[in-house]
Amino acid sequence: MDEQNTPLEAASRELSEQEQIRRAKLQRLVEEGRDPYKLTRYDRTHTSEEIVSGYEALEGKEVSIAGRMVSRRIMGKASFAHLLDGKGDIQFYARRDDVGEEAYAEFKTYDIGDLVGVRGTVFKTKTGEISVHASEITLLCKSLKPLPEKWNGLRDTDLRYRQRYVDMIVNPEVRDTFIKRSLIIRHIREFLDARGFLEVDTPVLHTLEIGADARPFITHHNTLDIDMYLRIETELYLKRLIVGGFEKVYEVGRIFRNEGMDTRHNPEFTSVELYQAFADYNDVMRLVEELYAYVTEKVCGTLKVPYQGKEIDMTAPWPRITMADAVKKYSGLDFHAWQTDEQARLEVSQKGVHVEKNATRGDCLAACFDEFVEHELIQPTFITDYPVEISPLAKRKIGEPGITERFEFFINGGEYGNAFTELNDPIDQRARFERQAAAKRAQGVNAQVDEDFINALEYGMPPTGGLGFGVDRLVMLLTDSASIRDVLLFPTMKPREL
Repeated sequence: MDEQNTPLEAASRELSEQEQIRRAKLQRLVEEGRDPYKLTRYDRTHTSEEIVSGYEALEGKEVSIAGRMVSRRIMGKASFAHLLDGKGDIQFYARRDDVGEEAYAEFKTYDIGDLVGVRGTVFKTKTGEISVHASEITLLCKSLKPLPEKWNGLRDTDLRYRQRYVDMIVNPEVRDTFIKRSLIIRHIREFLDARGFLEVDTPVLHTLEIGADARPFITHHNTLDIDMYLRIETELYLKRLIVGGFEKVYEVGRIFRNEGMDTRHNPEFTSVELYQAFADYNDVMRLVEELYAYVTEKVCGTLKVPYQGKEIDMTAPWPRITMADAVKKYSGLDFHAWQTDEQARLEVSQKGVHVEKNATRGDCLAACFDEFVEHELIQPTFITDYPVEISPLAKRKIGEPGITERFEFFINGGEYGNAFTELNDPIDQRARFERQAAAKRAQGVNAQVDEDFINALEYGMPPTGGLGFGVDRLVMLLTDSASIRDVLLFPTMKPREL
């Protein structure tokens, strides 16, 4: 860099004209000893929301507000502008005779996007808009980049996800989604805490690549010189706590899966898993109905919510149907009539459903469910009694050893959560883990049996009901958002230059 150039001058070489103008304004402020970046605080007395909601008590009173200037109309000796803060926006009125000629001239050089503090009195304009009549305006931070125009400048959804900070400035309604997200998580905790569940934290880094269906992210611990795996679930540690004597536990946790990305999947996401001793999957179904109704009512004020052109009704009780009955209803295929795996494979192939050459009756049933049933389940519905082949941690049904006490619940044609009466037989669990790990190793995955979990089960785990559900999908539903990226502040994106 040329030593005769200031950092601001050097940084402006490849900037747009607008950016260069803004940096020149900043340079002048710095040279005059008024560098806005050196300000450490501003004494704000009220938010925009507090002034609007409390207007009757605040009319004529002095207040100070602070936020981002998002619009301005200069009319000679007076100006109107809008300030956006964390609670909304509010208009302020600045007049040369009130703030002073020098300060007013300086205010006219401010740019849209600058952060300002305004001190003044609360009043209502002739058009009825609640505003602040400024007596003092302070530049709190200089914005060096112009904001995109709301309707034309930030339509690129890819850019919105990459630069969420700009998205929320230009589209304040986006912030409402994330405020709702926070409320949803708060009310989930509120519901579970009130019912005696204990919130816990379990490890994110695991030393085993267990035999579950999801692929983990792999990292390396330098001190121990071992590979470690980001967790793909919180289940096994939570069930260890049930063994240890906690009877109701839950975790709101970040989960990581090294898999595909689409409108319903992101490599990292938030789940809730909970376990209740001395309960079965019927108890958990009732809990799901109550939980979803509670959170929906708290956040939306109703149990009937719009989602992508449909109305979803959370009112209990939700329909319950076995996987076998659902497949028979929508495809005509009868799981109970299949005497052998070969017969099952033949019949599903005749329906145009692809299954692996060694697929079992249970595998065929699951494939038919995916093909014929899932997309039909618009209103909240429990699908129960899953095949043991696809349910390695669920307890078998009495009298039906090929079926487990497992359910998933579906809304708008997609799966929202998974639950079962937990398998607590350590001998059966070991056999299932070994089969699962062997199948994974045949695919080239270094899957292992979690010996410590088996060890825990050998000490004895009481009959237990467990549930896991995705927070992001619930947020999508309650905010009428079409993509998971719309409800993640910073979704995973392929890197690119700004």
